[in-house]
Amino acid sequence: MIALEQVTVGMGGFELRQVSFTIPQGGYGVLMGRTGSGKTTLLEAICGLRPIRSGIIRLHGREVTRQSPAERGVGFVPQEGALFGHLTVREHLEFALVVRQWTRAAIRDRVEEISTWLGLTPLLNRRPAGLSGGETQRVALGRALSFQPSVLCLDEPLSALDDESRSEICSVLESIHQRTGVTVLHITHNRTEAERLASTLLRIHDGTIQLQVPPASR
Repeated sequence: MIALEQVTVGMGGFELRQVSFTIPQGGYGVLMGRTGSGKTTLLEAICGLRPIRSGIIRLHGREVTRQSPAERGVGFVPQEGALFGHLTVREHLEFALVVRQWTRAAIRDRVEEISTWLGLTPLLNRRPAGLSGGETQRVALGRALSFQPSVLCLDEPLSALDDESRSEICSVLESIHQRTGVTVLHITHNRTEAERLASTLLRIHDGTIQLQVPPASR
């Protein structure tokens, strides 16, 4: 579950005021809105990357408003993946597990599991410079999912992809969501993408959040 209660957050002179919404546990929330409307600012606040000015943030019933990003345990995929150029695909998938001091055996097993899910096994020894856009996003997803987060935040993960790659990664996201039951908040400008994935569809308009009903739920 992702729940915001009367959250006010801003950057410079920009501010979103008293934002409230809930994405149920295991739900797939999609947040839409114009460029500059505050979507990424709100996502960063949920991840703990941006402090809020007032209000409460709860993740799976636990208040995390003042907790650090590490304490919140949120998997985060920034725009265009933001992979580290000096690390291999395997090292990206291992990264969060090494930080959390998993055993070598557990890391090996988890990397094998994630790479199988995402079709990354043939790419494990490659570096980002040799990857396609779709492959880059699958690695970024694998890195975010590696430590088994209960919440996954995606900041326009498909915006740089062509139509074929976008459809492919949408299928990957659907499969991951069904497999893991992770609660997702996904930012996009693409209406077709939103309607395909969302169980909860939200839109920022004039600084407020509007709840819309995805076509599949009508």
